[in-house]
Amino acid sequence: MNQIKTIFKNVSWVTLSQIVTNVFAFFWTILIARYLGVTQYGIFSFVLSLVMIIGIGEDIGITTYTTRELARNRSLTQKFINNILPIKLILSLILLVLTIVSLHLLGYDLLTLELTFIIFFETIFLTNANFLSGVFQAHENLKPSSIGSIICSSVLLTSTVIVVIFDLGVVCIAISYVLANLCFFAYLFKNIWNVFEFPKFDFDFNFWRKAILKSLPFGLTMFFYGIYFSIDVVMISWLANDYATGLYNAVYKIISVFSAFYLVYQYVIYPLMSKLYSKDPNLLKLSFNQSIKYSLLILLPIIIGMYFYSPYLIDLIYTNQYALASLAMQILIWAVIFLFINGVATSLLNSIGKEFSVTKIYIMAAIFNVALNYLLIPKYTYIGASVATVLSEILILGLMMYAISKTDYKPDVSLLKTVIKLVISGMILGIVLYYINVSLWLAIPIGLVVYVFALFITHSIDDTDKLIVNELLNR
Repeated sequence: MNQIKTIFKNVSWVTLSQIVTNVFAFFWTILIARYLGVTQYGIFSFVLSLVMIIGIGEDIGITTYTTRELARNRSLTQKFINNILPIKLILSLILLVLTIVSLHLLGYDLLTLELTFIIFFETIFLTNANFLSGVFQAHENLKPSSIGSIICSSVLLTSTVIVVIFDLGVVCIAISYVLANLCFFAYLFKNIWNVFEFPKFDFDFNFWRKAILKSLPFGLTMFFYGIYFSIDVVMISWLANDYATGLYNAVYKIISVFSAFYLVYQYVIYPLMSKLYSKDPNLLKLSFNQSIKYSLLILLPIIIGMYFYSPYLIDLIYTNQYALASLAMQILIWAVIFLFINGVATSLLNSIGKEFSVTKIYIMAAIFNVALNYLLIPKYTYIGASVATVLSEILILGLMMYAISKTDYKPDVSLLKTVIKLVISGMILGIVLYYINVSLWLAIPIGLVVYVFALFITHSIDDTDKLIVNELLNR
């Protein structure tokens, strides 16, 4: 099977997984938000965001480092599995104790402490499942992690429905998260055992030291990315109130459902780029350019549609108790485009050994984001946080492109022309939607036809795209 067909197979599995997971996430997000109400949902959102930031320390970048190294030398697989699992377990237990003690000393109430304790176990299972997914990712086999993700989302949706029906409360919702990710980890562990060997704890401290040091740039990137990606929810809770936190996170969850599809590229493209770096630099540059193109091509019509119909979507999803969140959606939805492109750029820089550049970029973005949130949230609450998120993504894009321009993979004029053509196609779609002003369900087919026509008249589909399609069809 050639490389393009391998990519297509992996994209198919990850896409299926993301579709199922995000459809299910769409429903459990609605159920939880409606069930808890704006204020209690704000408390739950605060805990999720706080634990996610702290939970980055459970991985410290080891998963990304492992994927890159195993993509280059798969014979080291068992050594990585046997040594990395105990490292992650030790880090998780240390952080759990420190987190609970810190929140207690800061005077948080018993419910927040209880929820934090429970959700922390969810991150322990999740971070270890992600590590095992990274091993399969390095071997260009995304079927196990895709199926595991579907199992996880199915369990979480089912558990959420049960909690809501029997009115079991917010604590049981947190337990549902733990149960779902336990199933995710158990499934991947079983597959690792079947494909390789039963994982055994090794304590090769020289390997530990090397792995931790090599992982730190990735870990710092994850940490600062997590800061700017999740600190807004935490800061709204601190600087505003739980009601504003609930409104913001309701929108953020919708954005996360749609933006999660960038993981398709992350899972498939990163190990491929790592391998191509040493084998075919020209194909590596092509994969970078095409990844940006296809991200824009797919995302633009979705984002433009959500922008125009955000009030209707918010009311449909959450009911009118969240009506004030529609403006935040119109702002935040634009961050998705930059999130995708920045993800592709991150994969390129990491794959060519420029992880320190990525780390510096996210440090600057985190500082920028925290400063903006501190300035905007007290006056504009969740709207200010929305603006800060979009501006942070734009900053990252500029810094990423600057860093890439210093390498042999500098984007050329052809990529700029492609982006301009796609933007023009999107503008045509936006103008039509603005003037026809029809219902969402009528706008979808009309918008699809208009967008395809716009792609045709702007010549956005070129010979490279046709070659890839023909290759996939085995012509």
